[in-house]
Amino acid sequence: MSAGAMPPSVLGAVLGAALLHAGWNALLKHREVDANNDASTDSNADSNAGDPLVATLLVVAGAAGCAAILLPFLDAPSPASWPFIAASSVLQCAYYLLLAATYRAGDVSHAYPLMRGSAPLLVAFVNGPLTGERLDGAQWLATGLICGGVLAMWLGARGRGRATGLALLTACVIAAYTLVDGAGVRRSGAPAAYTLWIFLCTGLAVWLLAARRRLPALLAQARARPLVAPLGGLASLASYGIALWAMTRAPVAAVAALRETSILFATAIAAFVLRERVGRARVAAACLIACGAAAMRLG
Repeated sequence: MSAGAMPPSVLGAVLGAALLHAGWNALLKHREVDANNDASTDSNADSNAGDPLVATLLVVAGAAGCAAILLPFLDAPSPASWPFIAASSVLQCAYYLLLAATYRAGDVSHAYPLMRGSAPLLVAFVNGPLTGERLDGAQWLATGLICGGVLAMWLGARGRGRATGLALLTACVIAAYTLVDGAGVRRSGAPAAYTLWIFLCTGLAVWLLAARRRLPALLAQARARPLVAPLGGLASLASYGIALWAMTRAPVAAVAALRETSILFATAIAAFVLRERVGRARVAAACLIACGAAAMRLG
């Protein structure tokens, strides 16, 4: 990747977007809650306050709120793209619920590389039969790197089979909505509005499905961590929006590859902020997956 292919400002923006994506994922796993909840908070809320699903609900609410504020200022997507918005919203609803379940079962440093690294591999394999495209030599090398990293992560999981399975299932959903959005955004004529409608619809759907029984825990979590919804929602929107902007200023493959540094950022955040036990084997596996994912995008 030459300097001419990606200006320094775009390079910095994409790295920032990768950091934002890793950061809002870390918010879901953060278990710091106010130990001195007031007497009005019941025991069920106390037991659920550290649940990643509660944090997920706050983040999607923040993202949906931001989308609702911005959408009136944008042109509506083309009618041809609305079936894709609907399909993507269903898939992303499943994604957020699976994401919460995955982080409930395992560490960020274990799950995040599996989810984010395996998705490009799945997209590449599925896209071939759909479009007739075939993997080239570099992409087969990338496949080997990702598979090696996933195998190393699995071998080092030590009883985390549920977390591994959920992470790989989440990767399948990521791959599915990536393919849907790849087709839908081209039909929309309004990429920003297309994206914001998905965030809004997804947020509403996730709340309808999961929020009703968790209102006490949500209120407790919102009081204890008031910045989760606004910062998590903004980070989620900004990480995706910056990537879309960067793809108008630099080669798409280069931007997509650079975004995979989020795997390394997530591993570092897990080690130094979340205080997870991240050994050398897990770091090596994360690096293999990140390199393979980047090579898959560039291939």
